[in-house]
Amino acid sequence: MIESALQLYRAERLSRDMIAAHALFPEVERRIWPYLSSVHGVTPRLSRLKASHRKGLMTHALFALALQRDSGDPLSGLTATRFIEIVMQVGAASRNTAAAFLSELLAYKFLQDAEGVTDRRVRVLILTDTSLKAMRTWFHGHLECLDLLDGGNRLALAKADDRIFFESQPIIARALLADEEWRVPRETINHFLGSDMGGLILHDLISRMPDHANADARYLLGPVSLTRLGDSYLVSSTNLKRMFKKAESEGLLGWEQARRRGNLWLSRDFVADYFHWQAAKFEAVNNAFIEVCNQLGIEEQAPEQTSNAA
Repeated sequence: MIESALQLYRAERLSRDMIAAHALFPEVERRIWPYLSSVHGVTPRLSRLKASHRKGLMTHALFALALQRDSGDPLSGLTATRFIEIVMQVGAASRNTAAAFLSELLAYKFLQDAEGVTDRRVRVLILTDTSLKAMRTWFHGHLECLDLLDGGNRLALAKADDRIFFESQPIIARALLADEEWRVPRETINHFLGSDMGGLILHDLISRMPDHANADARYLLGPVSLTRLGDSYLVSSTNLKRMFKKAESEGLLGWEQARRRGNLWLSRDFVADYFHWQAAKFEAVNNAFIEVCNQLGIEEQAPEQTSNAA
C-alpha cells in the first residue's frame, strides 16, 4: 500500500554555537555575499552609511522605530529624539554622531518626512522605497542562508507574505542591540568593523574562503590586491593599510610573499571569531522569523513525502 503524507514543521531553533559550527556555515558566508554586494552596487551611498559596525547598529535601530509607526498615531515612529535616545542607551554612538547619521540619510533621500503630522514641534521620519528594498534584500538573504543549514522554507514564506519582513525586523533590531556579543565584536575583528566599509571588506574576504584550513591552520583566499579593494569600495589606501596592518602584526592574516604578494591567508582564530560574531546575527534573524510566524499562524510546509508499506 502506498501512503503519502504532507508534513508541517516549524523552523528549528538554531543557537549561535550550532550555526557557527555547522559544516555548511562557510558556504552560508559565501552565499550571503551577493546580497550584500548587490546593495552596494545599486545604492553605494546606503551601503557606506551602514558598512561600519556602529552605523549598522544605528541602521537597525532607526528601521525598527520607523516600521513600528502606528497609522492611527501620527506622532509615532521614527523621530530624532527617540532614535538618539536608543543609540545612546546602547552605546552605539554619541548624540552628535546619531544626529549627523539621520541628516545624511535625509540628504540622500533614504528617509523622508511623514505626512499628516500637525504638531510642528515633532518631525516624524519614514523610510523611502529605496531603503526598504535594501533592508528587505538583507532579510531575504539571511533567510536563504538559514534554509541552507536545515533545508527550511523561510525565504519562500517571506516572499509570499511581506508581513514577515515588516514584523521581524524590529525584533531582530531589539535582539542585536541587546546582545553584547554582537554589539562588541571580539578584538581580532573589531578594528575592521570599526572602519567605514570595513564590514563589507571583511565579507568580501570571507566570501573567498575555502571550507577548510590548510596544514598550517590557515585559510588561503588567493591573490588579494589592496588597490583593487580600495577601488571597489572607494576606500583610501591609507585607511585600507591601517585596517590590514594591525591584523598582520598580530598574525591574524598575511600574504605568502613579501610586499603583500601571492595568496592572502586568514588565521583559524580570525575566522572562528568572525563566524561566532556572524552566527549571533543569524540566530537573531531565525528567532525573529519563528516568533513572527507563530504570531501570524504561519507554518513551514515540507515537500510531499511518499513511502511504501508492505
